[in-house]
Amino acid sequence: MPFPLYLLAMAVFAMGTSEFMLAGLLPDIAADLDVTVGTAGVLTSAFAIGMIVGAPLVAALARDWPRRPALLGFVLVFAAAHAVGAITTSFPIVFATRVVAALANAGFLAVALTAAATLVSPDRKGRALAVLLSGTTVATIAGVPGGSMLGALLGWRATFWAVAALCLPAALGILKGIPSGRNEDETTGRPALRAELAQLTRQPLMLVMLLGALVNAATFGSLTFIAPVVTDSAGLGELWISVALVLFGAGSFVGVTVAGRLSDRRPGLVIAVAGPLLLIGWPALAMLANEPVVLFILVFVQGALSFALGSTLITRVLYEAVGAPTMAGSYATAALNVGAAVGPVIAAATLSTEAGALGPLWASGILVAIALLIAYPLLAAITGGRSTEVIQ
Repeated sequence: MPFPLYLLAMAVFAMGTSEFMLAGLLPDIAADLDVTVGTAGVLTSAFAIGMIVGAPLVAALARDWPRRPALLGFVLVFAAAHAVGAITTSFPIVFATRVVAALANAGFLAVALTAAATLVSPDRKGRALAVLLSGTTVATIAGVPGGSMLGALLGWRATFWAVAALCLPAALGILKGIPSGRNEDETTGRPALRAELAQLTRQPLMLVMLLGALVNAATFGSLTFIAPVVTDSAGLGELWISVALVLFGAGSFVGVTVAGRLSDRRPGLVIAVAGPLLLIGWPALAMLANEPVVLFILVFVQGALSFALGSTLITRVLYEAVGAPTMAGSYATAALNVGAAVGPVIAAATLSTEAGALGPLWASGILVAIALLIAYPLLAAITGGRSTEVIQ
């Protein structure tokens, strides 16, 4: 894989740390800012909403910008938003900084996903996406648990400062490793923006985006509220939240790595195997959460299955949006973050039910079930002869 891909993954690591870190910080943020844990959980949705709106909007604005200054600018705005969030005492301002950070993240990912696809041959998009997303999975292994531990020791504000600091070496890497201009081949014969947006009327593209959103909603719904599961259901101390996050991140790294080798040529196999196992895993986790050893094993497994299935579906978005070379990355980003916005909201609503802290896990199972109900007839139709339209 080209070296610039790994520089992009470094920036994704910083952004992924921020996107996932609230899972271990929500109780402290809620207490400090005098809101409920459920209300604090909306910060995850705020970030996702900013990503949804920002991905297509910023991608459209930045489609003619040179990639290096665009990516550098997004990273620096992202860092500044975290610095403001670290010093404020107002929940609405923290909410606003999450939206601004998300807009910067969305712009970065929209440009980076498109750039990643153009750095490799057309049949290796899945491998390139796996390298890029490895920044997120490494964030869940090291960055997020480290942030959770830092928050437990020094407070949640220290974690926000740490994320801002992480952006600086990422910015230097972009400045040194990404070409400043565009190749003529990338702009010659490029479709007009209207034609790229028209790709969204294609049913295969919208279906794959929907499936990706549902799976990601399940992932974020449970991950956002994993802290109460560890401390309440399993009865463990706060520092064990970091252990759960490390295991989820390790699983997600395995899932992305394996799926990256299969999603280009055998996406149907990944969906057929990972989908049912993921469906079984969420309710199993809910029923066995009071057993710490089993809890941690299932957290690892669910991380692997969630990211294997999710990354495969997002790879299919890039394939289906081939007619939108500058906007495809934003469509993939939007699909991911529609799920990331909706999932925590649905999960938060279950906290006040009889299921309590386990409600998000049951909700995740239902979301995956809906995705599979949609995907199963789709897979059947395609294996019956409609070859490459959605899932080969």
